[in-house]
Amino acid sequence: MKLAYVTLYVDDIQAAIKFYQNVLGLELRFLHESGMYAEMETGDTVLSFSHHELATQLVPQGYQKAHPDNEALGMQIGFDVENVTETYKKALEHGASTISKPEIKPWNFEAAMVKDPTGHLVEFSKELHPVNPS
Repeated sequence: MKLAYVTLYVDDIQAAIKFYQNVLGLELRFLHESGMYAEMETGDTVLSFSHHELATQLVPQGYQKAHPDNEALGMQIGFDVENVTETYKKALEHGASTISKPEIKPWNFEAAMVKDPTGHLVEFSKELHPVNPS
């Protein structure tokens, strides 16, 4: 088994695409002709965006919508990046808001977290030095 895709439900597909292209350099893999669904190339796992209008068809009983002004949802997506501070700054320049500034974590990672312009939590991290078991 493997994780195939993660879908973020958003108000603006084009804004989501631009944010992830500009901040992380992700390439657009697929954009449905309706403009209501898109996929970004991220390696083995696809990051996709579904417009809230389409998502209500997929989840007819309703769901909590992510929005930059709302309390964050109880989930996050994470990206391994080459430079946490640079990526964090770029995210802020492209409309993200700060959740936690870049810092070195006790588990040997540098990490920062933002809320992207669609209201989803995104972590940028990098392992600092591989831990060698003694």
